[in-house]
Amino acid sequence: MSRHQLRCQMIAPVSIREAFEVFEDPRNLARITPPWLSFRITTPEPITMKKDAVFDYSLKWAGLPLKWRTLITAYEPPFYFVDEMLKGPYVLWRHKHTFHPGNEGTHITDEVDYELPLGGLGDFVHRVWVADQLKDIFRYRQMSLNEIMCGGKARWTEPAVLIPAAT
Repeated sequence: MSRHQLRCQMIAPVSIREAFEVFEDPRNLARITPPWLSFRITTPEPITMKKDAVFDYSLKWAGLPLKWRTLITAYEPPFYFVDEMLKGPYVLWRHKHTFHPGNEGTHITDEVDYELPLGGLGDFVHRVWVADQLKDIFRYRQMSLNEIMCGGKARWTEPAVLIPAAT
């Protein structure tokens, strides 16, 4: 089984606190996830981002209903937080969100380390399908975040998948 990393970046002309607030609100996940995934938060309100918080979601991937549970393993506002999948379709899913102030606004980086199940078959499925789907999902995410945070004034990079990621 290979570990992979998806990475994308954005420079948003907003303060680091403004950027962080958009990302730390779990309710915004539904706004930045493509509609074809039918994403829903199933954790009862109130939901608050903090270290050791657990969030439950439901979604559809390739028409199959999935449940996803996330644990916030690191939380240092307004600089970074990490969410890790506890239950879902991957062997590993660790998503680090980092925020750095800069001259043009806030530099935002998403890094997702992930690993599919099924060994060599999982690697094959990754090459022919999953990598492109993840790039599409994160492209949608980048475009949505750009609109939500600053009315389309951010600069962002296309999501890239590194195969395999450093371990």
